[in-house]
Amino acid sequence: MANSRSVSRLFVFSMACLTYSFAFSAEPIFVAGTKPVMLQETGAGEGPAWHPELGLLTSGEGNINRRDKSGKSTVFRRDAGSNGLMFDRQGRLVVCEASRRRVTRQEPDGTITVLAASYEGKKFNQPNDLTMDSRNRIYFSDPRYGDRSDMEIIDAAGRKVEGVYRIDLDGKVTRIITHEVDRPNGLVVTSDDKYLFVADNNNNTANGARKLWRFDLQADGAVNFASQKLIHDWKTTRGPDGMKLDAAGRLYVAGGLNKPHPPFETADPATAGIYVFSPTGDLLEFVPIPRDETTNCAFGGDDLKTLFVTAGGTLWSLQATTPGRPVWPTLKVSQ
Repeated sequence: MANSRSVSRLFVFSMACLTYSFAFSAEPIFVAGTKPVMLQETGAGEGPAWHPELGLLTSGEGNINRRDKSGKSTVFRRDAGSNGLMFDRQGRLVVCEASRRRVTRQEPDGTITVLAASYEGKKFNQPNDLTMDSRNRIYFSDPRYGDRSDMEIIDAAGRKVEGVYRIDLDGKVTRIITHEVDRPNGLVVTSDDKYLFVADNNNNTANGARKLWRFDLQADGAVNFASQKLIHDWKTTRGPDGMKLDAAGRLYVAGGLNKPHPPFETADPATAGIYVFSPTGDLLEFVPIPRDETTNCAFGGDDLKTLFVTAGGTLWSLQATTPGRPVWPTLKVSQ
């Protein structure tokens, strides 16, 4: 189990919130005594993705930035306008280009292939984050934060759509979630393709959802709407954002807030950090990150046991006991 200091902190957090309860974890999730370590002050707003040779890529300040294994930071791709990043099983970088309203892939020669830029002739909102199943189908969220005046995707009733989409191997784009979540953000498919987890983070609307949902994922890549299950509700603080899985199937979710952002977001008590859930959806652990707006996370390092966390443009690390399970790289690592 976690060290006594962590247990004490978690208990206080649970009591203060009155709504959060923690399940017992038979194995420690983080190395005993581990604390969040700040790695850099700027350039890491979102979308961390680990490459065994390049190091860590993040989205920040309009660019895709690189932090190599020595800790040196450089610009990897300037003016990318990116958010979520992911390496596919061929080691190619797949990017949610929020500012250009599209999803792209960077080929080995550096050229950019557009995978999805519109749905039924209408531009996407702001592709935000992405994941991949075992069949190499890509799933991405398409919320809209900020100005909503130029949203083009509207349903038959005239309601603006913030959906989740799937890109098949033949390039076909299918919407698999329309209004079943309020404002989709981070998402992940479990390694057995059984479940799709979706962060629902409508943080700039009164009574907007700040919830983590789980859907049964069908063999054809569609979701079973009747299976929709609420995993966790952040209520009036900032909700869930990016998320990743470890090799044990546990879910690590970035979310929460340390300072109130009136009128829509409260932060009493502080809730910004990493939330760890069991494969069945039980909350196992919470690790505070001492910077506002914890936005995303990714496993990396040579053993995939370093959890990199982006928060308010800063980059942090935590040492886990179990390696992560990214789409790529698929390293042979011991637990």
